[in-house]
Amino acid sequence: MITLCLIYLFLILPRLKNKNDLDNFKKQIFAHRGFHNIKKEIPENSTAAFTRALAMGYGIEIDVHLTKDKRLVVFHDHSLLRVCNAPGEIEDYTFSELKNLRLLDTKETIPSLEEVLALINGQVPLLLELKSVGTSTTLCSYVAEALSTYEGSVFIQSFSPLDLRWFKKHKPQYIRGQLSSDLVKTDQGRPLIPRFFLSHLLCNFLSRPDFISYHYKSLKPVSTFLLHRLFKVPYAVWTLRKKKDYQKLLKDYDFFIIEDFEIMKK
Repeated sequence: MITLCLIYLFLILPRLKNKNDLDNFKKQIFAHRGFHNIKKEIPENSTAAFTRALAMGYGIEIDVHLTKDKRLVVFHDHSLLRVCNAPGEIEDYTFSELKNLRLLDTKETIPSLEEVLALINGQVPLLLELKSVGTSTTLCSYVAEALSTYEGSVFIQSFSPLDLRWFKKHKPQYIRGQLSSDLVKTDQGRPLIPRFFLSHLLCNFLSRPDFISYHYKSLKPVSTFLLHRLFKVPYAVWTLRKKKDYQKLLKDYDFFIIEDFEIMKK
């Protein structure tokens, strides 16, 4: 039993020595895909949504893909259907082809990561989610290069422990977070064992993340107690769409990824 417990701890433990680097960002709020509101013709992951988040003083959460011609773009889904009503996946298009599309029938287009970094310009913290394809980590080196001259605060997060492992090995100076949720229930298209391991944070040994980013309704009692309560590992909770949920979780967690409601103003 002792051996099993030690193996379990080995699997889930994050990087512990970097905790102090996160202290300045405790209780940080991030606008999920920018502070978007389609009723106001401000679509997700758009320049308008990021501008609105900046005006509110929120940190900004974005999603980054690599296009067919190796350009970095900010967009959530792999498929273009929901947001752009176009066939195929974003990785199948060149950057110039993507610029002909519109976000949710607005005038907004898919921005490049370079455009978003220039807009934010270190004004607020940036939470960047890597949207790699399968087990490939090619995206990571392009993101690292794009960030090499950026002087603002950036957190890297991903559902893929392989992406985080790449940053652990090649760019350990970046704060990195393991994204997860109850994938056993919600991600039926993938094999069960990897979903189980990711849901229970059993892949942390690969990347030793600095923080955990977990769906607030799916928090696992055992791993949450050990990592957050016992080892004081920072937890981000996503995605909060009601102020009452934010207020309920404010005392116990560290970072909050929100949509659709206002918490503070500059």
